[in-house]
Parts: sequence; C-alpha cells; structure tokens
Amino acid sequence: MTPRITVAIDGYSACGKSTLAKDLAQRFGLIHVDSGSMYRAVTYHLLKHQIDPSKTAEVKKILHDIDLRFLQEGSLFVLLLNGSPPGDALRSKAVDDQVSQVASYGFVREKMVEIQQNIARDRGVVMDGRDIGIVVFPNAELKIFLQADLEIRVDRRYLELGTTENQLARKIVAQNLTERDRIDSTREISPLTKAKDAVVIDNSNLSRAEQLEVVGALVQYRSQQLT
Repeated sequence: MTPRITVAIDGYSACGKSTLAKDLAQRFGLIHVDSGSMYRAVTYHLLKHQIDPSKTAEVKKILHDIDLRFLQEGSLFVLLLNGSPPGDALRSKAVDDQVSQVASYGFVREKMVEIQQNIARDRGVVMDGRDIGIVVFPNAELKIFLQADLEIRVDRRYLELGTTENQLARKIVAQNLTERDRIDSTREISPLTKAKDAVVIDNSNLSRAEQLEVVGALVQYRSQQLT
C-alpha cells in the first residue's frame, strides 16, 4: 500500500536531490515532483524568447504566457511547458547560469508554490527543491536536507553536463555552483535554509544505493507512525 506521506528534500545544487527523490518514489509508490525543473522551465522559456532574466518587468509580463502542467506517467509527473516536454534543454549551461536569478523573484516563486501544493493534495508525494520543507510543505512528515562536499558536487554536475575533461571546464563548473549557493542562500524571498526538523544527510561518501537505504528507512519509520 502506498504511504500517504509527504517527503520534502532540500539542499544545494548537485547534491543529488532529484536522484534520491526518484528512487524513493519508485520504491514506495510516491509521486515525484522535481520543483527545480519548474524554475528551469521558466528560465528556458525566457532565454528562448530572448528575455533578459534580470529585467523584472519583462519577466513578470511573460510569466502570464507560461503554462506549466504535469502529466502523470506511473510514479512520475512529467513537466509540460505550454503543452510540450522541454526535456534535456532544462539542464543546459545557459539555463544553469540564470535559473537562480529567476528563482529569486517572489512573484515567480508564488506561482510555482501554488502549482506544487495543488499536486500534492490527497496523495503521497516526494518533492525536491530549495524551500520545500519550509515554504511549500512546512508540515511534511519527513524533511531531508542533503549536503555534499563541493568537489563531489562538481564531479556530479560535470558528468551531468557531459563536459569535455579539462581543468578549465571544472573550474567554471565549480564557480557556477559556488555562485548558485550564494544566490540561493542570500535571496530575499525563500532563501535556501535547513528546516529545524529536517534530517541532515551528507552523501559525499554514500553510493546511490546506500543513500536510498538510509532515507528509505526513515520513510518507512515515519509512514508507520501515521498508521
């Protein structure tokens, strides 16, 4: 039986939040929603239409033309941007460089949070992002805060981008992650913050399977408390 539990996963970029969320969804039959993909979709749409993400008025204007919906496929909700899945374009370096700026706007976050909360109504869900445990689901039964050493995160993002092996590329990836950390942690609206009741997991030295076992045990324990 699928547990009616809400699992909130927060943490810095490239800590493996989405990977963990997908694994938990598959194991426990939960719905997985990658909240970060929503901000990436908005960013991608802006860049596609040559809108400067730093121009607040222009971003606010075009936001009304953006329709974000999720199509359920098994335990996953596939993001549709104006009716079509944007796919791997959301993980491009261009989107990477601008998404924190877009996510810092309060009016953008307000729209995204409303969509996220509606998805989780009356169902078990695991959602990952930056403010899930504090803003989106402050009453989540289980809150996880993922962290990892910067070098480990650089390795993960480096592989994700499929970047050609060279030190300059690694340095650029490291700089990008460091800057995103700064923006995410210091923005005025919903900064990245660990919820007081979140369980901190440092997965620097954990394999994907080991991480799933650790957090999976917590999901089982919290689910049993609900019955």
